[in-house]
Amino acid sequence: MPANLPPQYFDAEKRFRMAKSLEEKIDALQAMLAIMPKHKGTDKLHADLRRKIAKISEEADRRYATSKTSHYIRKEGAGQVVLIGSPNVGKSQLLASVTDALPDIAEYPFTTKSPIIGMMKFENIQIQLVDTPSLTIRDSRIWLNNIARNADLIAAIVDLSIDPIRQMENMLGEIGAMGIVYPGMDQQNITTYAPKKKILIIGNKNDLDISAACSTEINQRYGTKFSVISVSAKYNSNLEELRRMIFQELDIVRVHTKHPGKKVDLSDPMIMKKGSTMKDAAEAVHKDFRQKLKYALVWGSGKFDGQRVSQDHILQDNDIIELHM
Repeated sequence: MPANLPPQYFDAEKRFRMAKSLEEKIDALQAMLAIMPKHKGTDKLHADLRRKIAKISEEADRRYATSKTSHYIRKEGAGQVVLIGSPNVGKSQLLASVTDALPDIAEYPFTTKSPIIGMMKFENIQIQLVDTPSLTIRDSRIWLNNIARNADLIAAIVDLSIDPIRQMENMLGEIGAMGIVYPGMDQQNITTYAPKKKILIIGNKNDLDISAACSTEINQRYGTKFSVISVSAKYNSNLEELRRMIFQELDIVRVHTKHPGKKVDLSDPMIMKKGSTMKDAAEAVHKDFRQKLKYALVWGSGKFDGQRVSQDHILQDNDIIELHM
């Protein structure tokens, strides 16, 4: 079956060939993967692109492992979320409240000088959060350009006590200047390979008297484009709901595999993109399983436990699958 690749794919392929940095190569390959139609004729090409991305990512990890000025953050866990915001909005406090990280926290601005990483636990998975320097720091865009483009989700933190609409507009301006497309954005002059990112708005300091009115204002202005939640990182208010919302915004599902006749281990699920099929899961277990899969059983999204399903069956969160070759 012919691949029938669109012109935008070849534009991204040309960008890959001309790329000078590893990040640019990864960005172009990811664009090719996103643009490429998914059918039997592109199965081999799909696998080849994924292998190239993995290989170049490993090279980037090695190259930047000893570099103190690296602007590349290796992804870990079920997804990577970058925290952005103006000075004193509480990004570092939020990171400390939901992860094991120990950032410097102070009432004065600019305490975060370089990205700080923490792992947030949500039920049986870990999600990586990356706190970044304030948007108003001179070189912040150098950090953010690569980190935000590579992240799976952008979390925009606003201080609910100080004109949160202006804070949000400033952040959207910075995100657009990085060449990132977000929901509701005016897409004139946007290239076809520009990364598309979801944005979660986190209104911090909901413990203050003025915060309720500001939270309503943020919801009215942006609630149709982005998910919005108000929290207090300092007093641990609504943080459990925040964990769940971050998981939902990542558009992922947890899939558990089991061997015939054995109990399933629910502590270490595979992480799949929402909309993934049984065939995708088979390939994730082993690259040869996609072709060798004879049938599969599913517990969870089937009409009954242990139902036999087709390779195109769409998996749901916390499905348990049993693959038969």
